[in-house]
Amino acid sequence: MVAKIFGILVAMAGATLGVLAGPAQAQSFGSTYPITMQEPDPGVDHTARDVELPPELRRTPVFYRSDYPSGTILVNTSDRYLYLIVDHQRALRYGIGVGRDGFQWGGTHKITRKAEWPDWTPPPEMIERQPYLPRFMAGGPGNPMGARALYIGTTVYRIHGTNAPETIGQAVSSGCFRLVNEDIIDLFERVPVGTKVIVQHQ
Repeated sequence: MVAKIFGILVAMAGATLGVLAGPAQAQSFGSTYPITMQEPDPGVDHTARDVELPPELRRTPVFYRSDYPSGTILVNTSDRYLYLIVDHQRALRYGIGVGRDGFQWGGTHKITRKAEWPDWTPPPEMIERQPYLPRFMAGGPGNPMGARALYIGTTVYRIHGTNAPETIGQAVSSGCFRLVNEDIIDLFERVPVGTKVIVQHQ
């Protein structure tokens, strides 16, 4: 009975958000690309996003005019938002943390790899700047890479989660783009390897 009531409530919430399809179709990039909220991942603090993020940085469907194909990831480092393009007038917007001064960049790439609870191996240039960093850290809740990672082209940069939700909306990283764990899990489920990533640095 409880499960039935929960299902009804979820369906009502989906209708309110303008859900177009269920999670099973979340990687379809046609004109009916769904704006759905993914099921939470066990073991992740799912209260962090709602507690820490102001409303303007929370994941939300928005009106967004563009000529990019459905499924494109567009990162705007100035506004500190990541947009997943749904169609020419809509996108799913995520608040992000971006590179600090001197570590911001732009360009067009593709997602070349996806990883759940990724390990962290700081690149040599980061070790040189911060020699106190570990040379390797296994994936897990204490890892600064968070719950998921999307690797960008042949660069050293990634779109990944974070165990520091207070840094969302800030320019603090060494060039990577970070989302709260709940949001990177959602994005991870929506995009396949090969997804185009456009980074706009203005």
